[in-house]
Amino acid sequence: MSSKDQWLLPDGIEEVLPPEAWRLEHARRELLDMFAGRGYDLIMPPLIEYLESLLTGTGNDLDLQTFKVTDQMSGRMLGLRADMTPQAARIDAHPLRRDAPTRLCYMGSVLRTRNDGFGGSRSPLQVGAELFGHAGIESDTEILELVLETLSLLEIPDVHIDLGHVGIFRGLARDAGLTAVQENDLFAALQRKAVPEIEDMLTAAVADSGQRSRLAALAQLNGGPDVFARAREQLAGASEPVMAALDNLDAIATLLKQRAGAVTVNFDLAELRGYKYQTGMVFAVFVPGCGQEIARGGRYDAVGEVFGRARPATGFSTDLKTLINLSQRDFSGMQGAILAPAEEAAALRVTVKELRRAGERVVCALPGQAGDAATMGCDRVLVNEKGGWVIKPAD
Repeated sequence: MSSKDQWLLPDGIEEVLPPEAWRLEHARRELLDMFAGRGYDLIMPPLIEYLESLLTGTGNDLDLQTFKVTDQMSGRMLGLRADMTPQAARIDAHPLRRDAPTRLCYMGSVLRTRNDGFGGSRSPLQVGAELFGHAGIESDTEILELVLETLSLLEIPDVHIDLGHVGIFRGLARDAGLTAVQENDLFAALQRKAVPEIEDMLTAAVADSGQRSRLAALAQLNGGPDVFARAREQLAGASEPVMAALDNLDAIATLLKQRAGAVTVNFDLAELRGYKYQTGMVFAVFVPGCGQEIARGGRYDAVGEVFGRARPATGFSTDLKTLINLSQRDFSGMQGAILAPAEEAAALRVTVKELRRAGERVVCALPGQAGDAATMGCDRVLVNEKGGWVIKPAD
């Protein structure tokens, strides 16, 4: 890299400059206050830790997204976190070890090897919440409500949720006796809704016509609440775990409607984001004009097992930088400022301190500096009139 290019950043790595940084900070404070008001305790996990902890229960996808380095002190592999959810699970299982339900929230930078996540960034400002220690539909619904409240606080309009359940596909795959490779291939085809490819796979892999038709039906089982009636008809004959997963999803949807009211929900029984580690309900949140989901989450009961404490768990995460770009709220915060002259008068110093205590932003000019009040971001100036300091509009 030549000296003239040394200021450039890698692709997908961004810095946040004023005034955008202040917008993010004001939004961050309000969101964390909102989480705290609902009983979620803030955690601050480390940016780097042992690789096996970061990748616990998350499958190959997160492994590919994680930067890896060798610890010069221990010789062990370390990872730069690409997702804070496994860290929250470790904290719940080991340092905290509570018996009661535990609500945790977090906000911090994560780093990814590829830019195929939220907003196409490799350095999202991840915000999320996790609820450990409760396996019922009430905790899943609470997380969905929290996502909606997050987006409402940021005034992001036209939100709709895609809701699914990995237990349906997982149970049908087990019924059909699919190998791990066959299951993974079929999973990938379902995500693309590649119907001809799905049919060819099932013809080759599944002898029973009923099992083939039930698995093939998943690609078409999406839409409004009528999906549940269609699913019970088209999945009739499936094993009890499949129907239990369908009932669980239906119950969550009913409770969400009761609590949240007029939220747009699309049900998709082939919605399998996070399939490798999710164990129940899964969801993704979309808004018009944005090609990728802006938030995602679901139930992942098995993640804490490797830490010696497998507790029920459900949660969500999103990228605050993506949300701020979609927000219709004014988070500019510090609008305008007062420019104080470059003088050492005691009365001026007292006035500056009083204004700052009152919440004003006061910038003290430096002797011989370039730039006027507007250049310094100030819309007012302090002027000495008749021995006293008064605020005047900047010219």
